Amino acid sequence: MREYETTFIVQPEISDEARDAFLAKLDGELESKGGVRLMLDDWGKRKLAYEIENFQKGHYYSLKYLDAGAVVAPLERLLKLEESILRYLTVRVTEDVADIEARKVEAAEEERKLHDRLEAERVAREEEEKARRESEARAAQEAAEAAAAAAAAAEAAGEAEAAAAEAGAGDEAAPAEAAAPETTPAEAAAPEAAPAEEAAPEAAPAEGAADEGKES
Repeated sequence: MREYETTFIVQPEISDEARDAFLAKLDGELESKGGVRLMLDDWGKRKLAYEIENFQKGHYYSLKYLDAGAVVAPLERLLKLEESILRYLTVRVTEDVADIEARKVEAAEEERKLHDRLEAERVAREEEEKARRESEARAAQEAAEAAAAAAAAAEAAGEAEAAAAEAGAGDEAAPAEAAAPETTPAEAAAPEAAPAEEAAPEAAPAEGAADEGKES
């Protein structure tokens, strides 16, 4: 049997359920036509060399299998009819695989290692995403606390300024109240009129002198 490798590119936003359903359809076609599935290599999402159907990225897969030549055409027909497939290409890897069971074991080990690598990458991405979210949450909390502290400081400064203004107004009113008992110049001069009244009796001798003139 020959070994083939069919590489195909899937639209990047296809759902996991739709992707798994299509991959299962490919496996069913392989089995129904007498092919032997070896492994599926998931290359992940990559940037396309050029834009295809308005997509700049695609999800790459590589399906390796053994076949005598009857399964290649049906597989490519499925790929051609599937709307989510952007491109596909089939190449012959080995002309004649002598030990099929040994190749199956080897492929199973390769697929296990691939699965472990992809799982490790998935966990790393999740941890990175978790760390990013936590960092953003901390930054948001710190910003909120800083804003609250600034608002509290501004409020305290406003209250202190208002208290200082009120105290200054009270200090200015106190001297005016203390100066109120002082007498005005007119009030201070009023008692000086008393001597004029006391001088009035001095006119009496003049009247006596007038009487003396009458007697003479």
